[in-house]
Amino acid sequence: MVAKIKSGKSLIGALNYNENKVKQGKAVLIAAAKYPKDKEQLSFNDKLFRLTDLASMNQRAKTNTVHISLNFPNGEDLANEKLNAIVKDYLVGVGFATQPYLVYRHEDAGHPHCHIVTTNIKRDGQRISLHYLGQSESEKTRKAIEIKYGLVKAEEQAQQKPDLKAYVSAAEYGKAETKRAITNILGYVLRAYKFTSVPELNAVLGQYHIQADRGSKDSRMYAREGLVYWILDKHGNKIGVPIKASTIYGKPTLRTLEEKFQLNVQLRKPFKDQLIKILDGILIRPLTKRDFQKALHEKDIQCILRQNDEGRIYGVTFIDQKNKAVFNGSDLGKAYSANQLSAQLLPDPVKSKPGIQDALQGHEFGQATSGDGLFDVLFAAEREDLAALNKFKKKKCKGLNL
Repeated sequence: MVAKIKSGKSLIGALNYNENKVKQGKAVLIAAAKYPKDKEQLSFNDKLFRLTDLASMNQRAKTNTVHISLNFPNGEDLANEKLNAIVKDYLVGVGFATQPYLVYRHEDAGHPHCHIVTTNIKRDGQRISLHYLGQSESEKTRKAIEIKYGLVKAEEQAQQKPDLKAYVSAAEYGKAETKRAITNILGYVLRAYKFTSVPELNAVLGQYHIQADRGSKDSRMYAREGLVYWILDKHGNKIGVPIKASTIYGKPTLRTLEEKFQLNVQLRKPFKDQLIKILDGILIRPLTKRDFQKALHEKDIQCILRQNDEGRIYGVTFIDQKNKAVFNGSDLGKAYSANQLSAQLLPDPVKSKPGIQDALQGHEFGQATSGDGLFDVLFAAEREDLAALNKFKKKKCKGLNL
């Protein structure tokens, strides 16, 4: 079991967070301890006023909100009754035995967990000290509970190191709330990947159908260093309404990202030489662009080639998926820049009627072109027939002097 304690100044904020999860069908209230009504009969105001009534007993205390989450690994069998018993023992252990509290079981993550909302102000106005609470009382209580209920120990849970990527999937417009989908993806990408610019970040986000957008260079948003995030459709087009970076949890604004860029310059350094060695080993023989991408894909490296209509490469980004390091081609050296690769790689064979599989392979290996997408491939024959029909109509109209 892993316990996380957060203190704050807004009881309504902590309550709103959990109640909104309930409205979204992603949480359920499983306990309301020391309340005058059963949990099913409590209104929002009932839940809030019981806590704010206590908080008002100490007008000098600025911190009056305690928001705790208890987290368990996948596979832990926790019925609501057992979870409530664990919560009760935990709060007794950390000195909150006399306090009213609400327990919400959440279903919005890849592991079982619950949130507890309470206050550290007692009926007599005295404060429950939060100083070192997490390091002292919480740790002792957590270990005792793990033994009593036969839970997986936090130390063992940490050693498992589950891949968060397993819980993150590409955004699909309309399938989930836009802001929540973007927040979940950003939460994973910003922690896991080492990128040093917005284009490099977008190379990673593109895998999840998300894009960070500063706006055009002559726009007001760009001048003010604003940033929004979009969901993309399967063709890479922006769809829906953009979400301001400042409204997303963690505030991934341009200023925040720039601080991360500087840190990532150092964090990705150990993986640079290894990537260059792999590239040199692949480029030793003549390859087409598609074969180059395929060879890198087999090494768990995604190569995104940005090409113009003539097939000339004007940009290249490498994503080392194993080490989560992102490099622009020119950052690795002149030999790996877009110009050099464009001159060195052979053009892909031209097919008169490309198949669907070719379009899918181009997407898989990260080939970005301004040419036809999968939609164009599927309807290529119909477009040819339509073009021929329009040409015939024009000739007929010309013959009739219309």
